[in-house]
Amino acid sequence: MSNEEIKKNPRKRQRRHSSEELLNDQEASSSDILNKMKRAAAKKLIERYFYQLTDGCGNPQCQNKFCASSGEVNNITPNQAAAKAIELFSKEAQLCERHPTKMARTQEDSVISILPETNNEESNSSVDTTQLAVPCNEMALTSSSESTSKANSTVTSFTDDETVPYLTEEKLLEIIDECETCKQYSKLIRTLGQVFSNISSLTRSFRQTPSTPIDAMLDIATGDFMTLKKEDVRSLEGEKDKDEDSCVDATSCEGVRKRMELDYPSLRRSYAALFNLPNNIFESAMVNALVSLAGYLQMELQTRNPKTCSEDDIVDVLIMAFEIPALGSGDFLETAFPALCRATKWLTVDIQAKLAYAWAGPGCSSLRSFLENLHQLVTLRVILSQFHPDFFVQDENVVTAATSIMRVLYYSNILAGALESPELNQDDETDLSNLGRKLHQKVLPVDELAAQLGINVLDCRKPFLPFSEFYNEPLSDVVEMDKDFANYKGDIHKFSFMRYPFILTPATKTLGLYYDNRIRMFSERRNSFLQNVSLGTNTSPYLRLRVRREHIIDDALVALEMVALENPIDLKKQLVVEFEGEQGIDEGGVSKEFFQLVVEEIFNPDYAMFTFQNDSQTTWFNPTSFETESQFTLIGVVLGLAIYNNVILSVNFPMVLYRKLMGKKGSFEDLAEWNPTLYNSLKQLLEYTEDDIEDVFMQTFRVSYQDVFGTLLHHDLMENGDQTAVNQNNKREFVKLYADFLLNKSVEKQFKAFYKGFQMVVDESPLEMLFRPEEVELLICGSKNFDFIELENATEYDGGYTNSTLIVRHFWSVVHAFSSEEQRKLLQFTTGSDRVPIGGLSKLKMVIARNGPDSDRLPTAHTCFNVLLLPEYLTKEKLKDRLIKAINYSKGFGML
Repeated sequence: MSNEEIKKNPRKRQRRHSSEELLNDQEASSSDILNKMKRAAAKKLIERYFYQLTDGCGNPQCQNKFCASSGEVNNITPNQAAAKAIELFSKEAQLCERHPTKMARTQEDSVISILPETNNEESNSSVDTTQLAVPCNEMALTSSSESTSKANSTVTSFTDDETVPYLTEEKLLEIIDECETCKQYSKLIRTLGQVFSNISSLTRSFRQTPSTPIDAMLDIATGDFMTLKKEDVRSLEGEKDKDEDSCVDATSCEGVRKRMELDYPSLRRSYAALFNLPNNIFESAMVNALVSLAGYLQMELQTRNPKTCSEDDIVDVLIMAFEIPALGSGDFLETAFPALCRATKWLTVDIQAKLAYAWAGPGCSSLRSFLENLHQLVTLRVILSQFHPDFFVQDENVVTAATSIMRVLYYSNILAGALESPELNQDDETDLSNLGRKLHQKVLPVDELAAQLGINVLDCRKPFLPFSEFYNEPLSDVVEMDKDFANYKGDIHKFSFMRYPFILTPATKTLGLYYDNRIRMFSERRNSFLQNVSLGTNTSPYLRLRVRREHIIDDALVALEMVALENPIDLKKQLVVEFEGEQGIDEGGVSKEFFQLVVEEIFNPDYAMFTFQNDSQTTWFNPTSFETESQFTLIGVVLGLAIYNNVILSVNFPMVLYRKLMGKKGSFEDLAEWNPTLYNSLKQLLEYTEDDIEDVFMQTFRVSYQDVFGTLLHHDLMENGDQTAVNQNNKREFVKLYADFLLNKSVEKQFKAFYKGFQMVVDESPLEMLFRPEEVELLICGSKNFDFIELENATEYDGGYTNSTLIVRHFWSVVHAFSSEEQRKLLQFTTGSDRVPIGGLSKLKMVIARNGPDSDRLPTAHTCFNVLLLPEYLTKEKLKDRLIKAINYSKGFGML
């Protein structure tokens, strides 16, 4: 084979035997070539000695005492045979000729490893040229014609004496080249059909070379054979050294199989070579094979017979199937992939956990392609399926099966990412009330796979793939969340996407939380009505707050404190707010303004309950605040009520607060968002490697901070902290303790009270199950995507207006020219809140309605229903003037 031919066909280069590589190596010296050829020949001879000892030559009249066919070699283990083969090679002992009618001697518990053979006429009856370790009873040595005949037959089940077809990279490349040469692909099609339709075949395919006695023997064979040490032979024979306690029993087939890992690089190279061919050559055969494989796999999973198929075998089969590059396109996507996903529905939690670990390990580089394929499948089924009141997306078995296997991928993504220490879990640190904790545990279902893996989404500081890549928007758009919520609260056997929240967008999950809150409100109203009827009481079905604008904090917090002390369950009722002296009826708009006014006052520096961080523009608990714990509890109640009543707040907490609310303590990495300057300083300290760190940084374990009056306070992170200098040995401990002090210990009292109030409202809510910390921030603060083009496209019109009406076109022209501050004022004026809902302004259904002909009246709004009443002004200038006055000078309800 010429070098030019090798360059043109890389598969041939991969398949060259060692002797060909040596002969074609232009830069190797003639002496090196000669030595390597000698080693290759020696390796071949040692291999023949080994087969002679273990299988025999096939001649029943053989007189060679070193041949198994003579009957004089009994009960020899592979270890002993390997050592004996080297010894016979060194003595140039008798080597039998292969007998054409030989019958292989089998040993149930022995395992052999075959290396690729060079072109050798004596190996006419040798076994397949693979590097796969297989039981000897499945490697009966037959003639080439017999092997070909077996390979061409369709195998659906195998006995102990039958050969199971399997593939290796080398074997597949040989078949591809042979087919390309003759332009006849029937052999490739038959091979793919046989291997990919059978579990046993796939579990033996694309394996790494195991660490067996033969491997050790062949490693020795590549060295100086004449200097073979006695210890090497003893090691191969399985003898223990005096200081060894034990050794692995290499005669156990299952023991070796467990060490035979899937060869990911080889598998991927093989697929790349295969799919370099036109897909129409083999696609149909491979699709049909995978459909058959899925059927056998489903049957195996339902019957669960470990003797015929182990959990590891099932995991490997799924890995090899999901690695197929074309799984997300063509007939694979429409036929084979759905069948495979349906089969995975029967995976046990143990198998799912093993699959998650496998994908998080060597398979993590393929996570994105797996996820994209699953999204392709789900989206395709969503688009093609005709859903109706008797057939919801939750009833589409391919979608639900793909979602279930995506959960395994989701946890693999977490395992493959950056995980935090379990020490940061603050369940034991946060003193919740017993009632809150019991309710919380009762409501949240246990994710069995997460429990099996011992992880939580909060443990992941940075996933391998962004969590947002798991969202499927087409699915989220068609999910009927009322139906899904009913499945979630009802029969556990009915599928609910709320149990798989990673696939839903935050906007869709918000609907699930909304239904949960509304049903609880309705339940409280019903209970109040029954009490009034049966007991003659006068219990209000709502949580009513009557406040004065000038004293909104005093009125609101006093009223909420009374409710929290006397009857905390009333906090679960629907909030109704009334401003004294105003006509507004609270259908949602009054509550929005109430929360905005309360938040503005709470974070007022005059109260000194929170501090403002200039670097990050965020607020944090004031560790030296003079306010009582009950005040912070009420702030937590307000935050919980906002979520419970579906109101967005204008707050700027750092992400660490939401992580703490979900159950994680703050750590050094959280300082990056809260205090970037301090974070960078500490990072420089950690990265400094010189020995003069004490002189450069001059830092001890005593830290300083200021109270509300600017007085400098000191805190020792450890005993005698002012006398302990930070050095190379303790700098990491210093950073850990400093971050813990700033984010946890210094504000422990304030946060405990805040968390207690928050849990008074949301303790029974599926909030923690549905949302991650960054999604909770979206839920509370709204989206940062301030796009008025989206709002224009989503706005509806009433009273004779359309999107082409002149006044409407003038309106949007004026609004798009507004500054960001003016646009926020317009939102506040129209909806009662200047915050953008989750999903952006496209989720805000605003209505512009005609409010009479041209006049001097200002525009008005029904904030409860997001309706803007706009007179039909004659000119654009007049419209702009009236609109600016309305949004700048209106305040209160019933005033315009």
